[in-house]
Amino acid sequence: MDLRTVLNAISGPLRGGIVVALLHEPEGTARTCTSFSPPVPKSTTTHHFRTLREAGPVRQVDRGNSRAATLRKDELDKRFPGLLDLIRTHS
Repeated sequence: MDLRTVLNAISGPLRGGIVVALLHEPEGTARTCTSFSPPVPKSTTTHHFRTLREAGPVRQVDRGNSRAATLRKDELDKRFPGLLDLIRTHS
C-alpha cells in the first residue's frame, strides 16, 4: 500500500464515507456493498469499491452473488500509524 494512493482513494465523499462506515464497524465485520446504499448506479458503486480494493484500504470477499467489504484496519494501522485515528476524528 502506498500512502498517496490510499489517500487519493479515500478522498472522495462516497469512498471516504464507505471507509468511515467500515471504520465504525466492529473488528472483522464485513458489509455487503449494497448495504451502503450509495445514491449512484450499481456500476458506479462497483467502480468505487474497486478503487478502494486496488488502493488497499478495503478487502472484498465474494459471498454468493454479492461481495462483502471489510476495512484492513490492522494493516493500515501498521503501515500508516495514526491514519485511521485521524480519519475517525474528522468524520
